[in-house]
Amino acid sequence: MAKKKKISKIELYTLYMDFVSEYNMRPSDIEEFCSNVNITEDTFTKYFSSLKKIESAIFKELFKNSLEVLHESEEFLAFDGKNKLLSLYFTFFENLNLNRTYVAVVLGGCKNQLSSYKSFSGLRKQFFAFITSLDLTEAFLPIDGLEKLQSNFVNQTAWIQLLITIKFWLEDTSENAEKTDIFIEKSINTSFELIENKFLKNAFDLGKFVYKETFQKKQ
Repeated sequence: MAKKKKISKIELYTLYMDFVSEYNMRPSDIEEFCSNVNITEDTFTKYFSSLKKIESAIFKELFKNSLEVLHESEEFLAFDGKNKLLSLYFTFFENLNLNRTYVAVVLGGCKNQLSSYKSFSGLRKQFFAFITSLDLTEAFLPIDGLEKLQSNFVNQTAWIQLLITIKFWLEDTSENAEKTDIFIEKSINTSFELIENKFLKNAFDLGKFVYKETFQKKQ
């Protein structure tokens, strides 16, 4: 009987993704997975308490890798918020394309419920941190004294847009997901056009004035 292997967390990611991709299904439990890839259950549970946990960590790792690649580029660091977001989308979805079979299997049963998918928890936190780093809050909702609301509004809006894009990508049958690239560019351009729209800015200015006159004077 072959000796059970000791592996790193990164190696465990690879084994899990390879298993799912090869069999076109998730393992039924930790025992089945470990038996198939010849590792002990203790090796798995050293890093993760469940299959959901490793799936969450893998999505987080794919996003982290995308950011690391981008931050190696001086050109990216000089971009404005819009082009940083576009670059992040293109790089992240290229990562998803490289692992399409795995991602499609893991997300296959929840296309219409991605917002509640627990395996996105780690990805969601990292994505929120990235969006916050772009400092878009003033453009979205320039109302003094509501910084927390501003940040939450920006993060939630951007997150919903990412989920919509993932759903589009899952259903995209074009070569190399070319339609997804087009969708990304058009949707982000549209979002920033709305942000920069003078009518919306004037409406927010009015809201800012009303807020100050109605609430701040009462304090």
